[in-house]
Amino acid sequence: MHPFLRPPTMAAFTAALLIFTTILTTTTAHNITRILAKHPELSTFNHYLSLTHLASQIDSRTTITVCAVDNAAMEDLLSKHLSINTIKNILSLHVLLDYFGAKKLHQITNGTALAATMYQATGTAPGSSGFVNITDLRGGKVGFGAENNDGALTASYVKSVEEIPYNISVIQISSVLPSAAAEAPTPAPSQQNLTVIMSKHGCKIFAETLSTFHEAFNTFTDAIDGGLSVFCPADDAFKAFLPKFKNLTMSGKIDLLEFHGVPIYNSIPMLKSNNGLMHTLATEGASNYDFTVQNDGEEITLKTKRVTAKIIDTIIDEQPLAIYTISKVLLPQELFKGEAPSPSPSPAPEPAAADAPEPPKKGKKKKKKVAADAPADDSDAPADSPDDDAADDNADDSDGAVRFNGIVGMVLALVFGFLFL
Repeated sequence: MHPFLRPPTMAAFTAALLIFTTILTTTTAHNITRILAKHPELSTFNHYLSLTHLASQIDSRTTITVCAVDNAAMEDLLSKHLSINTIKNILSLHVLLDYFGAKKLHQITNGTALAATMYQATGTAPGSSGFVNITDLRGGKVGFGAENNDGALTASYVKSVEEIPYNISVIQISSVLPSAAAEAPTPAPSQQNLTVIMSKHGCKIFAETLSTFHEAFNTFTDAIDGGLSVFCPADDAFKAFLPKFKNLTMSGKIDLLEFHGVPIYNSIPMLKSNNGLMHTLATEGASNYDFTVQNDGEEITLKTKRVTAKIIDTIIDEQPLAIYTISKVLLPQELFKGEAPSPSPSPAPEPAAADAPEPPKKGKKKKKKVAADAPADDSDAPADSPDDDAADDNADDSDGAVRFNGIVGMVLALVFGFLFL
């Protein structure tokens, strides 16, 4: 045997397998409910993260820190008999939009840091009330306090619960962070202004358009108490669609707007588990006006026969109201049925033999008929066709394949490196 060639050892394969497992683990999404379920002393906190739907919002983010409190601290909070919406505000103040592991907490630059929270991200936190002050104290202690609480550090670091650098850090602090702003009574969803909520979170153009069509706006607001899910196109998407929107009839405009509302409350977990057709506020009689909900892992898509849109953010999720930002304007087939999707290009014909007969003339007549049935003005065609979505999906698949091949290649290189040591 060549002196540089050694038989593979079990240690080499074990090391390679460990590296491969570590690589895959770092790409796996976290689940805050499962993390906290391992710690019974945090069960009440875990329960209210699910009840307020904060758990799904935490799972949808990365580079995040959850400051959990034990059951006794939660009992002190619940004894105040606050509404579920107010409790959600308070708990969202305990979710920091940055990564603070145990090591980082004791190495804070200049000894103190100001961290934005999920409460700040709602856009409803007045002033600096959505920030938490973290200070590295003497003797290895770390203090926490709501920024609008006169700088008082009312809670202290207890322990690290679980860390996935630099994805999520779950730590335990000694008590609930008091905040007059977060504890202020929160109006019920039915009392909130839909257009104001959407305007503050990147859907201003859709919100302003909806407010000008009173029939559609009233349809949305009347549905809230019974349950409503709104899928609001982001400003860039709706702005690009406005020229086509202006060309619709008055009833078509109302139907288009109502097509973005579903008269049922749907949280993110519900959308992930209840795939299939969804009737919208525009559905009436024989007019279906529905779209299909599908998901692939963490990504949720809404599909019509004209376009596929992705849910890109949660604006509000407070039963019975949920509002989500989507990447594209939903185009109902009922309004755009004359604009058939472009067929996939057929393969180019092979060169005909010299003695091949001419193609029958009836093919030309058929072509003229198709042209006559097609819309006269291509400018009305949707900006985002199914072919565009297919191209995007293919590009995503290609990128995923490149990343996967890169990981496999790196692991194989490590394996061979161990073999030839």
